[in-house]
Amino acid sequence: MAGDDRKTPAGRGGLTRQAVIEAALALADAEGLEAVTIRRLARALGVTPMALYWHVRNKDELLDGVAASLVERVDVSLDASASWQDQLRAVLTSLLAVLRAHPAAAPLVSIRTVSTEGSLQVTEVVLDILRRAGYSPVEATQVARHALSTLTSLVSAEPGVVAGREPAGQEEARHRAWEALASLSPERYPRLVEAAAPLSAAEDREAYFAFGLDLLLAGIEAMAARHRPA
Repeated sequence: MAGDDRKTPAGRGGLTRQAVIEAALALADAEGLEAVTIRRLARALGVTPMALYWHVRNKDELLDGVAASLVERVDVSLDASASWQDQLRAVLTSLLAVLRAHPAAAPLVSIRTVSTEGSLQVTEVVLDILRRAGYSPVEATQVARHALSTLTSLVSAEPGVVAGREPAGQEEARHRAWEALASLSPERYPRLVEAAAPLSAAEDREAYFAFGLDLLLAGIEAMAARHRPA
């Protein structure tokens, strides 16, 4: 429960770096990333802020640890007989699932530098898949970065929710949006008028993420095709 500062098992039995990072992730899940501070986390764990500094030097290192923890959850156990396209889809599907499970912390993955053994392995696997697809080292790096940024944006900027509104308020806001679009001049805005319903409708979450992933992978495959011999 948000604001409940009772001691956790980690607080009673002695902290570890991993316990601190997991607690920070749980706090982000519950209250948002802005709630993750050394002082707030110490209260949640039932310890003093100084106790946390034995495990993380500052907030930056704490957030780096949270980002690394997320990346390390990506499944990179690939089917060696699968095509590079299917292997890449498997890795990115796993990454998307991890980000969706922790949307508040998802932006950290694309803006923080992670260098743990587990996170390095994920990056190595992705770059190897892209190299086998025909991308140069520079291009593979660019594709990997754009893929990560795209998936993070999919999770962080999911459409169909009006910020600060309860479900009933969201429905009312969507109806007003539909009315505004549908009332436009069909001569001047024919495409907006015909798309009034889908533009203002609540998004099918699963369809939204599936389409976004398909679009990303289709672009990567199309660019890789340019490098193949005629």
